[in-house]
Amino acid sequence: MKILTTSQMRQVEQDCAGIGLAPDKLMENAGKAFAEEVRGILGVVKKQPILMLIGPGNNGGDGLVATRHLHDWGAKVSLCLFGERAADDQNFTLVKERAIDCLSLTEDENLDRLASLLESSNAVIDALFGIGQVRPFRDTLKSMLERVSDAKRDRPSLRIIALDLPSGLNADTGAVDPACLYADNTVTLGFPKAGLLKTPGVDRAGSITVADIGIPAYLVDEVPNELIDRDWARSVLPPRPLQANKGSFGRVLVIAGSINYIGAAYLASNGALRVGAGLVTLATATTLQPILAAKLTEVTYLPLPEAQRGIISPSATKLIHQYLSGYDTLLLGCGLGQSRAAVEFVENTLLKARAIPLPLVLDADALNTLARIPNWWQHLSDDAILTPHPGEMARLTGTSVADVQRDRPSIAKRAAATWNKTIVLKGAYTVIAAPDGRSRVCPSANPGLASAGTGDVLSGVIVGLVAQGMSLFNAASLGVFLHSEAGEMVRSQLGDAGMLASDLLPALPLAIKQLKTTGLD
Repeated sequence: MKILTTSQMRQVEQDCAGIGLAPDKLMENAGKAFAEEVRGILGVVKKQPILMLIGPGNNGGDGLVATRHLHDWGAKVSLCLFGERAADDQNFTLVKERAIDCLSLTEDENLDRLASLLESSNAVIDALFGIGQVRPFRDTLKSMLERVSDAKRDRPSLRIIALDLPSGLNADTGAVDPACLYADNTVTLGFPKAGLLKTPGVDRAGSITVADIGIPAYLVDEVPNELIDRDWARSVLPPRPLQANKGSFGRVLVIAGSINYIGAAYLASNGALRVGAGLVTLATATTLQPILAAKLTEVTYLPLPEAQRGIISPSATKLIHQYLSGYDTLLLGCGLGQSRAAVEFVENTLLKARAIPLPLVLDADALNTLARIPNWWQHLSDDAILTPHPGEMARLTGTSVADVQRDRPSIAKRAAATWNKTIVLKGAYTVIAAPDGRSRVCPSANPGLASAGTGDVLSGVIVGLVAQGMSLFNAASLGVFLHSEAGEMVRSQLGDAGMLASDLLPALPLAIKQLKTTGLD
């Protein structure tokens, strides 16, 4: 599903008119689709008191259509108008014909009637401004939104639902007006808007749903930015032929672990196995091998020489290269540490030895090592996926975490193009960027995944998919999606506090099974 900017959305609307999908028809589709989503969010709308905040433009027009449908389904709907509607506004006429209670803010100087409506409502619909509003909110509008925020603070059960995007949220940048509401749900129309997935907009949008309003998909074929959805994920799952053997599903070499980070090797190796890789070999320091073998019974091992107990020696590079021909892909970095020996080992393996003839997945201490080397990408010609968290991305780009978080999609795309690598910028709404300018965003933010080791699982998942023949961009994208789906499964059972990285491992095959079967009945 494509992610659109304001200019792209406006172009699509113009193109719709050119193929016979007139603006009034698009508005009718949008309002009805939104109303249906509201009905799904609230569960039952009959006799539900709902307050509609209606603006003067097209977003308000969509809201008026939704008002009509919600009323006809039995909801007790009230309108609060900010700005005048045109005398020939057919949607407003249809609302008035239904004798729906309508308050104009020009008649409510002290906002006393608004306060009364808020007290009696179970839900507030923000249909004030859509993708076009960029001016700061002042005076009556600001006061109105502050009243709604106060009501939400005093009564948390009051549900705020935004139509297309919360008013005051910039659809391109994610910047927000101070008065912008914190929505519980945002139902965005046609396609997700870029600003909904950027900081600080993500914090105001709440749970995001995309409503189909009848725009043909081919009109946005050239847009390079996508939101990962279940249909896409299902379509790219690696096949599992009945007559397969373990070689059919790829062979993974994982180089991971050190005396202080033994668990990283376990989590990464198991992540690859749990998404269906046929064989995983763990290359780790010799003294760690028996420790890991007690728990990792399904992997094979390549014990590596040590610089000291539990730390891989730089000389291990030669042994690694002797065994590469037996594998389809390589994961390097999880839990190696930043000792002098570990850093030298990574440098030797990636930059000083002959090129690695396998697609790479680089995480954690491999990334920290690269960040020390000026223009490292000019010396690493191998195909690779890099999986930095915001701190690692800041080190790699020579910026701050705040700069990285300010516009995650843009910084990931710039890095992918500059370094000629596939980038997975982890965090809420993980961004995956390809060197050719394409990008995808995962529609998930799960605080339960903000714990040690979940990134190691993700790296294992991604390398396991690469081993099964997927392109780097698709493997990274599907890996992020499956990881997030597993996280949601665990959160539904345990909540988002106390979730462990190892909890994700048994959930991964269940996430794949669910993806294959859901919606196919």
